[in-house]
Amino acid sequence: MESYEINRDTIALVPKDDDKTIVYETEDSFIVNETPLKIMEESCEYFGSSFEGRQNGTSKLIGYTHKVPVIVEESRDIIFFPTLSPKNEKCSWLSYKHIYRPDKFKDKTIIEFKNGKKVVINASTAIIDNQLYRCSRLKDVLDVRKNGEK
Repeated sequence: MESYEINRDTIALVPKDDDKTIVYETEDSFIVNETPLKIMEESCEYFGSSFEGRQNGTSKLIGYTHKVPVIVEESRDIIFFPTLSPKNEKCSWLSYKHIYRPDKFKDKTIIEFKNGKKVVINASTAIIDNQLYRCSRLKDVLDVRKNGEK
């Protein structure tokens, strides 16, 4: 597959060698001939914003500047977070709302998704926990703003 837009069924983008990505969806998985970062960038543009704009927006909302979660599409709560620096070719992107729990596996993490799928991610459990916290903060701020609270 040549290009791919993230949607509500996308649960993970995991890099594969040769600038390819294994896309995991709730009911399927397949390979796309683009990097995870390229898929993120194109998906943000598909939903009307730039990837950099989304990163800057998150930074303003929660105060972090590195490895920030990205709101791909806000009305459907499609929020993805990077496992490493987005510029790192080994960086995976995970959907916040689909994660059930992370489990330690040597120096990596097994992500268990709400649909029961499990994927081994090349990042420590501490990094994943930190990223989940950032997503939770972002989601809280967005929910407050959506509800018109201060």
